[in-house]
Amino acid sequence: MPSAIPSRDSSLELQQQVQSSLDLHSPLRIEGGNTKAFYGRPAVQTSNVLDLQKHTGVLDYDPSELAITIRAGTRLKDLEVLLASHQQMLAFEPPSFGINSTIGGVVAAGISGPRRAFSGSIRDAILGVEMINGEGKIVHFGGQVMKNVAGYDMSRLMVRSMGTLGAILSVSLRLLPKPEKEITYVLERTQKEAFIGSQKWRRDHIPMSATTWYRGKLYVRLSGTEITLNAVESHFLNVEKAEVLADDVAFWLAIKNHQHIFFQRISKPLWRLSLPANTPVIARFEGDLLVEWGGAQRWISNNAPANIIRSVAKRFGGYATLFHGQKQLPEVPPFPILAPELFALHKSLKRKLDPQNIFNPGRLYLGL
Repeated sequence: MPSAIPSRDSSLELQQQVQSSLDLHSPLRIEGGNTKAFYGRPAVQTSNVLDLQKHTGVLDYDPSELAITIRAGTRLKDLEVLLASHQQMLAFEPPSFGINSTIGGVVAAGISGPRRAFSGSIRDAILGVEMINGEGKIVHFGGQVMKNVAGYDMSRLMVRSMGTLGAILSVSLRLLPKPEKEITYVLERTQKEAFIGSQKWRRDHIPMSATTWYRGKLYVRLSGTEITLNAVESHFLNVEKAEVLADDVAFWLAIKNHQHIFFQRISKPLWRLSLPANTPVIARFEGDLLVEWGGAQRWISNNAPANIIRSVAKRFGGYATLFHGQKQLPEVPPFPILAPELFALHKSLKRKLDPQNIFNPGRLYLGL
């Protein structure tokens, strides 16, 4: 279908580069817009870069089907503009850390935005992938192309793989209609009160699509029809004593893309804590803190030792990721340390899919 997104198929050139790397046993650094270079372990130092930026374009998009197939080098910004023109969106609201952020990088990093807790993650939205595997072959998985093989859900495995399992050429994603109306309420709440309120509203089926707590204020975004939101307006304004946030679109863009003041003035390492939503206030981390997803995602800027932060998260049934701060803490693995049996499973998967270990070696875990 017609699209303002540039269309260029570089799959054969990319495949040839992968095959050449295999012949030479030379590692590859996979790059798109390179906006997430800060995230994860350092990229392998090599001039052999598999650049997907020019591999762009929409392959299949029928808005009535609420699904799209798009080449991996397509900019997230361009995709969002296209979807918005059809009153549609990506359910997981992925962040963009720069104008050149690509959809392949979105999938490989697996980072979701404010809507994730209410509309699902990237793994819930991905339908299929086309990729170059460790034998230099272009293969398709998921969607309506072919069933996954060898017991693996390959489409979902590519999410958060950081490019270590293969080079993504295209992805198929499930879409959502944009809501008819959205409104954001601001409430004065302690962190504990914010958690209790979020859990209660969820039980009461209030149509929340995002929550953020920061410095005594709880921001609650509601999404739905005009009738649905009008029905709860009186409760929030009169019972909860909330105020309506005027420029809510800008606020949620700032949260999504980490342009909120909390993320801008960080001088200490930034940790992302992924926790069960009912986790109570963690007194040890009451300093500079921003909380999303009703308490399930907590951002902390903290100089506490990594082992302390990770042990606290583990105690509550979650885990901690060093999101920013690899330069300050070069010896700290950014991603949670895996149990030996789980690490062995990762190694086995890596050997099957990338036997020569050429795709982004070490980008996810040391030794993979």
